[in-house]
Amino acid sequence: MAQSEEALIDRFLDGIWLGDGLAQNTIDSYRRDLLIWAGWLQNERQKTLWQADRDDVQAFLARQARDLKAASLARRMASLRKFYRYWIAQEMLSLDPCAQLVSPKRVRPLPKSLSENRIEALLDAPNLEEAAGVRDRAMLELMYATGLRVTELVTLPIAQVYLRERYLHVTNGKGGKQRLVPLGEVAADWVARYVREARPLLLNSPSQACLFVNQRGEAMTRQGCWFIIKQYASQAGIAPELLSPHVLRHAFATHLLNHGADLRVVQTLLGHSDITTTQIYTQIAAERLKTLHQEHHPRG
Repeated sequence: MAQSEEALIDRFLDGIWLGDGLAQNTIDSYRRDLLIWAGWLQNERQKTLWQADRDDVQAFLARQARDLKAASLARRMASLRKFYRYWIAQEMLSLDPCAQLVSPKRVRPLPKSLSENRIEALLDAPNLEEAAGVRDRAMLELMYATGLRVTELVTLPIAQVYLRERYLHVTNGKGGKQRLVPLGEVAADWVARYVREARPLLLNSPSQACLFVNQRGEAMTRQGCWFIIKQYASQAGIAPELLSPHVLRHAFATHLLNHGADLRVVQTLLGHSDITTTQIYTQIAAERLKTLHQEHHPRG
């Protein structure tokens, strides 16, 4: 591939990174998709990115559809669309080769969740006679009470936890945006107990900024947090297939909706920029309503 093609892609990525504040994983996905597209154009059509037309895009996507699932194909199409729309907005192009293309339907799997009884069993699993157990109870309570992503939890500075006012100042785990998250009384009490009783015993440096620390007194890692959750899930009798790093986040959203929360409120609490991302949880809530109807209605 010509260096000018790679340079064009990199200029595009720099532009959207500055303008949209996208996460690095998203930027990497765009780059990978566009390099595949540029390579196909060069090898199959002997064209540059500037020379592509609608027929080229359709042929490329048809070829990609043989090997990709619908979700991956839709993402690849989205990468091409964003690339050409960016350069049209920059007045470097006048015609969009992706115009009027229809994206393949993406079937989104329902996120895994847990019943409220299973969540209670999970929260009760830590041994409160140990400092690590108090930490873990506070960590689990905080995740379930706020819907934080694992990355947001382990990078949360203690200075951004306002226990008296009962809210958190959270930096989004996807893209670095910030939001305020309310903190319930139960979770606030557990975090306060951890900070008061257990955190000083675990710390190896008073300057440690992160709220949660591991057994060495260092900032908790994503992997460490996930390992802890898996251990307690096993103790609580929760099947491994019901678990994911997002399990408490999904339970938080689903249980809020089951108890009547507004979808827009859940969107704000989760830090979703697009309401369609949050709407996946309404399917779980709807399934719960169907089950309750079948169990309790005389005509169910």
